[in-house]
Formats: sequence, C-alpha cells, structure tokens
Amino acid sequence: MGNIRTSFVKRMAKDLIETHADKFSNDFEENKKMVEELSTVSTKHLRNKIAGYVTRLVSQQ
Repeated sequence: MGNIRTSFVKRMAKDLIETHADKFSNDFEENKKMVEELSTVSTKHLRNKIAGYVTRLVSQQ
C-alpha cells in the first residue's frame, strides 16, 4: 500500500513545481526549506507532506 495524499497537498506541490521548477531537487531537506519560503503553509506537518510529494514528482521527471 502506498501513501494517500490529499488533493490540497497534490495541488500545492504541482503549483510550486510549475512556478518554481528550477528551485527544487531530489533532496527532501532542500525542498523542505524551499516550500517554507515559497508557500504560506502554517504547519510543519503539512510542509513536510508537500515537500515529500515535490521530491517524489521531481525524481519521477
């Protein structure tokens, strides 16, 4: 079984990649910092979920 992510996490991650594709990489720690800078996410848990999905999307490309 895989991880189930909400549509909000997927939408935020895809929007961030579309607008700032050059700032993300395969490194989760770097993506975590970039998500915090580029979005208005208020909680650490949500930031980490978005950064993890961004990392997954970038590594698939």
